[in-house]
Amino acid sequence: MNRFKTSKFKNTTPKIPKKDGWVLNVRGSSFCSQGNQIKSSCSLVAFVSDQAGGGLLGLCTVNPGPDGKWTVSQVPCHTDQVTDLDFSPFDDCLLATCSADETVKVWRICEPGQEQPASAEVSLMPRDGKLEQVLFHPAAAGLLAVASSRGLHLWDTGRDTALAVLEQHTDQLQGFAWKEDGSLLASSCKDKNLRIFDPRAQLSAVQCAQGLQTNRDSRVLWVKDDYILTTGFNQHRQQEVKLWDTRSLNSSLSSVSLGTSNGTLMPLYDPDSGLLVVSGKGDSVIDCFEVTTSDPFLSQVSHCLSDAPTRGVAMVPKLALDIGVCEVLRVMQLTENFIIPISYHVPRKGGQDFHADLYPDTLGHMAAMTADEWWAGANKQVQRVSLHPDKRPRGRAQRASQVPAKELPRGRSKEEPSSSSSPLSTPSSSAAPSRSPSSTSGLSSGFLPSPSQGSRAIHTMLGPSSKFRHIQGTVLHRDTHITNLRGMSLTTPGECDGFCANGQRMAVPLAISGGQIAVLELSQPGKLPDTALPTIQNSVNVADFCWDPFDSSKLVVAGDDAKIRMWKIPEGGLVETLTEPACILQGHTEKIYSIKFHPHASGLLASSSYDMTVRLWDLENGVEVKKLHGHQDQIFGMAWSPNGKLLATVCKDGKVRLYDPRKSAEPIQEGPGPEGHRGGRIVWVCDGQYLLVSGFDCRSERQLYLFSATSLASGAVASAPADVAPSTLIPFYDPDTSLAILTGKGDTRVYIFEITPEVPHFIECSSFHASEPHKGLCFLPKTQCNVRDVEVARAVRLGKTTIEPVAFKVPRVRKEFFQDDVFPDTAVWWEPALSAAAWLSGSDGQHRKISLRPTDMTLVSEAPKEAPVRKYLPSSVYLEEKTDEQKKEELLSAMVAKLGNREDPLPQELFEGVDEEEWDD
Repeated sequence: MNRFKTSKFKNTTPKIPKKDGWVLNVRGSSFCSQGNQIKSSCSLVAFVSDQAGGGLLGLCTVNPGPDGKWTVSQVPCHTDQVTDLDFSPFDDCLLATCSADETVKVWRICEPGQEQPASAEVSLMPRDGKLEQVLFHPAAAGLLAVASSRGLHLWDTGRDTALAVLEQHTDQLQGFAWKEDGSLLASSCKDKNLRIFDPRAQLSAVQCAQGLQTNRDSRVLWVKDDYILTTGFNQHRQQEVKLWDTRSLNSSLSSVSLGTSNGTLMPLYDPDSGLLVVSGKGDSVIDCFEVTTSDPFLSQVSHCLSDAPTRGVAMVPKLALDIGVCEVLRVMQLTENFIIPISYHVPRKGGQDFHADLYPDTLGHMAAMTADEWWAGANKQVQRVSLHPDKRPRGRAQRASQVPAKELPRGRSKEEPSSSSSPLSTPSSSAAPSRSPSSTSGLSSGFLPSPSQGSRAIHTMLGPSSKFRHIQGTVLHRDTHITNLRGMSLTTPGECDGFCANGQRMAVPLAISGGQIAVLELSQPGKLPDTALPTIQNSVNVADFCWDPFDSSKLVVAGDDAKIRMWKIPEGGLVETLTEPACILQGHTEKIYSIKFHPHASGLLASSSYDMTVRLWDLENGVEVKKLHGHQDQIFGMAWSPNGKLLATVCKDGKVRLYDPRKSAEPIQEGPGPEGHRGGRIVWVCDGQYLLVSGFDCRSERQLYLFSATSLASGAVASAPADVAPSTLIPFYDPDTSLAILTGKGDTRVYIFEITPEVPHFIECSSFHASEPHKGLCFLPKTQCNVRDVEVARAVRLGKTTIEPVAFKVPRVRKEFFQDDVFPDTAVWWEPALSAAAWLSGSDGQHRKISLRPTDMTLVSEAPKEAPVRKYLPSSVYLEEKTDEQKKEELLSAMVAKLGNREDPLPQELFEGVDEEEWDD
């Protein structure tokens, strides 16, 4: 009848977080080895990193930081590729690694962001060729098992020589595992044999039986008591999981065949719940089974399809799980570019109730014995600890990152003394955070703040929030679109934004020889004629172009011939093709990258070129006035500071530079910029305190970086990952709302962040998703926004054949009032504050500000407060608290009150009847 028993884990459900819950900046190893490539302790995750030369480990924490992101660092460990690694079960910071350089090293590592040790505490040299696997003993401190191609070695880390060298296997050793009490070892081999070793009794196998069907890669795992589990392949080349009784290895108890794949199955087992997770290298499938010692032995619980192929998997220890949401397993899946935390939950009501049937006592952090005691014949069990929040050992519920480093020297708690003679057998009291990767506060795990903490404490735990977090992007009605746009150029340089617009008109490059640009009026939406449009003919390919911010009829175009042409658009729009520019500027010796107008001075233009110079031009006089040097490679982007005094650039040579053009032709500051060399943009944010740079990292993933304008040399103060895409993110920054809106040419998604001068600096808001890829997004002056609909920004979106206005609105309830908290007085940046000559002579200007408030709207800050609406509870709430007699009395009283006191006669009593004599007998 066992097969009809109901399992409490049968409905266990895997939950894969969204991409913002993944560990980024990861480079998983593609090196083929017997190890799992990734391991986890209660507080740290280590993985083999795929970098040139090998020998590197990646390191991150199990749970994200306060900002919901992970910090990833690298630790150089070996001179050759790392093949396997393992955390000590008694010290979260003690990590053993083995390598193709034939050495085993034991490290005491720190959290990412802290200075890592320069050398290992112990180095072992088994001298048996390339080492494949390393595994700590489950009960004795400081004891390691190390596997080479055919041999098994046992090492006490406090000695210089091996305790034992077991009998060589006849072929490639593929996998091995300790029994839970550490008394026996099991191994699988390419010769299809399963072997059981008792290292303290004899060096040869005490049992050996041919149990595997093929010689393809296999793994072995010790499960319950005398039972082992193997993964491999059957004769039909299908992945297979088998359960064995070590007392009779002649035949398996049960087997399960999975899909046909070449990926080696990596098994992970939780002895407390009996749950087994298997995933194949290179596969995207992760299966979960429940293992029992009676029929049906192996029953499938879930079948999970991951978002990326697996390179390695690791199980997070039980002490680090979030019991408040009934999390029973957590697996860290290593892929090529990410670590994906996959959490397994039992669907039960979470909260403050502790589900004891899901969480039996688990193995603690205290070693049961020393390596010498085990080798002398002792068999001791590791003391078990309760997972109940109130019964856990003191000092283990706090995250290690919250404990000052001086309180935890060498990863050891000052409350727990060493119990081993080995210098590396000190048990650790590393924190066991009871939070899932998606959890950002104790609220999700059932540990609620007291009512006295108030909303401020809850806000502190949940992290900062933005009033723009629910911002919505909306494409306006079709009547406002310009359609039937044909022959648009798709080959504008990466430094060019693709098209540009001001409050009156737009300029769109066309795929016609001669560098032709169409100029379209915003006030004339509708379908364009099928005939050819009047254009501006530049005679050479267009490199970049922009409108004069102080003259909506002046368009400046930079060409491949290193010349800058200034065009004047007639009033009312372009009605005929223009072939002669109003002015031509020449000074650069090579093709121009980009051009930017000064924000305050009229007629002052900056241009960057392949000659690696930045030049300033006085358009009124048509002359070059400044020439800036210092770049060593292509200039990706440049931006003027809000006060117009400084000019910032980002360059392909990996540097961000700051110039004061009126004082020096050389940069006044210089610092490290994005690592990638595929493109970049730069813009000033936070009133000129910071520089926002969009670029690529060394793995060509798009990233956002924030630099302090006063200390570029110290590097980025914050960063935010975006996604993987070929185009550079083009930023627009609104100083009124501190919103940065970014998208790339060919993207469909528009990212929105609120940038703050305080941590976490980047607060992500809702994104806008277009129905099809766009060629560019250009923002209009703030006066174009409909403030009555709480529209904080308006852009025009260039599609394949259309130009569509897009409104970015903040959802508000009381729209009849002017939302002055999101609409401060805005700068009139479309009017010049001074002339180019005045700026060059040392003067500075400032834009005047105007209010966007309509005259008939009241400020929401001055609006009358709404009277609170009294909420009445249903009558059942009151009735349930009273006795039956009280309920009867109240109902009766209510009925009487409804009827009222009727002392007057009833209506029928006022009618006169007939006399008695008139009745017939």
